[in-house]
Amino acid sequence: MINPKLLKDPLRYSLGRRDLLRGTAAGAAALAVSSVPFAAHAKETMTVADPGGVWTPAADAAYVKPFEKEFDVDINHIAREHYPSVEIKANVETKAYTWDVVIATDADVYELAPQNLLEPLDWSGEDMQQIMPEARKPGWLGSDIYATIIAFRTDKYGKNGPQSWADFWDVKKFPGRRAMHKHPIDMLEVALLADGVPKDKVYPIDMDRAFKKLDEIKPHVQVWWTGGAQTTEMLESGEVDMMPTWNGRAQVVIDAGKPVDITWNQGIFALEGWVIPKGDPKVELGKKFIKYCANAKRQAVFASALPYGPTNPKAYDYIPKDRAKYLPTAPDNFKLLMQSSNEWWGTNKEKAIERFNAWLLA
Repeated sequence: MINPKLLKDPLRYSLGRRDLLRGTAAGAAALAVSSVPFAAHAKETMTVADPGGVWTPAADAAYVKPFEKEFDVDINHIAREHYPSVEIKANVETKAYTWDVVIATDADVYELAPQNLLEPLDWSGEDMQQIMPEARKPGWLGSDIYATIIAFRTDKYGKNGPQSWADFWDVKKFPGRRAMHKHPIDMLEVALLADGVPKDKVYPIDMDRAFKKLDEIKPHVQVWWTGGAQTTEMLESGEVDMMPTWNGRAQVVIDAGKPVDITWNQGIFALEGWVIPKGDPKVELGKKFIKYCANAKRQAVFASALPYGPTNPKAYDYIPKDRAKYLPTAPDNFKLLMQSSNEWWGTNKEKAIERFNAWLLA
């Protein structure tokens, strides 16, 4: 059979069929031409975005590389902004998809889902059914649980560093260089906790009271950080002596043997996981990838690389005990935490961000 692509080649197929087959030499040439193989089938590709920094190699080891190998696809694995809701909305509205699958927090999903900006996932199969109820939404698979905690340098404070947000605010008892997150999520909560508000009374957030308390610490904050990778670098280098950050970002510094410790008391936990922007052209491949990320063994690999708690409880069957104790969901840690309210943030985030940015400039 003649390769159809050759029909468009005037140099190789300028003769008619009868003329081409005339003569032994011409017939042999025709057979040679007809035996040219078709081009190899190109691999499927997609873009997966996560929070970056230490998150990326952990996701590579647990999800991306094994999925590429098992399903013979190519994944463009990139970092994204910490709160991705604005770009997800832009992707959907413009139909210009920069991400096929992306990590979003439960608060992001509370904001995005009512606007019909997320693809529904395929919840069939054993792995998906094992996911804890708090990590299951029609368009979102929560893949890990993380906590905002206090991290501090032990070469500055020894093991007796700040044990509460009131300690973090106490610049006389705990002098030193401080950093805080340049975003109101968690920073409003820790301000209220520092002001003595009980954990079960933090929501709904009294923003007037929170900003009044933030006024006290603002002059003592040397750095307002914008991403988790930045906090890891500052803790590792000793640029700052204490800061709120996510537990996994601090733990990798501890694991590297640096003089850093964390305080679980009054930490704030939340969930993050995978979504697909509505209308994405790679939706079926994206669903397959997300289902892969629900697997207990795959989540165990992730938690072993980056100490965030898995959402498939069976993952603990594969996580070493000496690693499990550093996860937010370890019983001794979890009892000290409070949960971030995705309902409050999903409703009030834009207003809080606007006020927070104006406060920073004041």
